[in-house]
Amino acid sequence: MSEIVITEQNFEAEVLNSSIPVLVDFWAPWCGPCKMLAPVIEEIAKEYEGKIKVGKLNTDDNMNLSAKFAITSIPTVMIFKNKKAVQTLIGFRSKAEFRKVIDSLL
Repeated sequence: MSEIVITEQNFEAEVLNSSIPVLVDFWAPWCGPCKMLAPVIEEIAKEYEGKIKVGKLNTDDNMNLSAKFAITSIPTVMIFKNKKAVQTLIGFRSKAEFRKVIDSLL
């Protein structure tokens, strides 16, 4: 399974009501570091398939959610578990850094 598109319409169902942890990549098409992070997020989605859900949320198209979670810098990656954000990573991060955080939550 690849990344899913998270929107204001499906956020509750896909993220808050998920039975497994959800990694949400807050990004925008014009963001250079977001483009650099995209392949890392894609690899994480494949590597952790069935263990976590991976979604991408375009901050330009979903400003209410961006405001709700105080997203002021992108890329911002938040990991949700049991209906709440349990980890936030801001800026470009290596796959190893993501693996360390994800593994600590599983």
